[in-house]
Amino acid sequence: MKDLFILAGPTAVGKTDISIKLAKRLNGEILSADSMQIYKYMDIGSAKVTKDEMQDVPHYLIDIVEPHENFNVSEYKKIAEENIDIISGKGKLPMLVGGTGLYINSLIYNYDFTEAGNDEEYRTYLQHLAQTKGKEYVHNLLRDVDIESYNRLYPNDLKRVIRALEVYKLTDKTISQFNEENDIYDIPYNVFYFVLNMDRDKLYDRINRRVDIMMEKGLIDEVKRLKSMGYTADMQSMKGIGYKEILYYLDGNISLEEAIYLIKKGSRNYAKRQLTWFRKDKRVIWIDKDKFNCDDEIVQNIIDQLSLLKCNAIKEANSL
Repeated sequence: MKDLFILAGPTAVGKTDISIKLAKRLNGEILSADSMQIYKYMDIGSAKVTKDEMQDVPHYLIDIVEPHENFNVSEYKKIAEENIDIISGKGKLPMLVGGTGLYINSLIYNYDFTEAGNDEEYRTYLQHLAQTKGKEYVHNLLRDVDIESYNRLYPNDLKRVIRALEVYKLTDKTISQFNEENDIYDIPYNVFYFVLNMDRDKLYDRINRRVDIMMEKGLIDEVKRLKSMGYTADMQSMKGIGYKEILYYLDGNISLEEAIYLIKKGSRNYAKRQLTWFRKDKRVIWIDKDKFNCDDEIVQNIIDQLSLLKCNAIKEANSL
């Protein structure tokens, strides 16, 4: 089986720098697991890795979708699997790096995105409800049947809200319960799954500072350009944290101070949800950044643990 290395963690924890150092040490190439970095032209608000930051380490699944195009996890899974095969075929280590848990799980669980089926009539009914009573009304329907999806999804993310309700209607299970029943062992990868974390107050401070840096780098101008290109608030891409708030500001609905506050608050809440997601997988090896003096120490610790895991896997295979 192919090895698949994963480095995940909440937003702003410092995955990019550590992943580059690891890729150089492990002869790896990086696949992004970030649901915003897939979009072209959306660089500042997504904290997209720059060419200079890549340091000649090949990156995949970045800038692959136009902002007006819909893109789902099933499409991500297909493209990622193809790229993993390419990387492995070169004798390199595929390294999945990012914070979008659903993208990661699509590769390390046997998700069958068609198995739950469809109910077009129910979907049309929910879309009509959204038009007549509002997206918040449809979103609130999740509260009684799937509280996790209710907390994870925003009302504006109508497509995913409707899908969660549809899965529950068809299977009598939440979308998470449905997905978790898939067998994690019958997958084509040896999974080595590391998640970075740090003290919550320090993480929230990093998030707040990152938003300030985004503003200094020109987030407002970036959103203005996207708006001038015809990209609107109802598009999936423009619902990302940072983009929707600046759109509200540009449309005169809120002040700039309110927009910045909402971006920071939304990012902190997102980090909390990310950590909750990662804690569900028992394969995760947690790396507490506060226990190390620098990133180089973290990199060495991960490499040491990875070496031990591989040795144990070989011993276990030979004993069978």
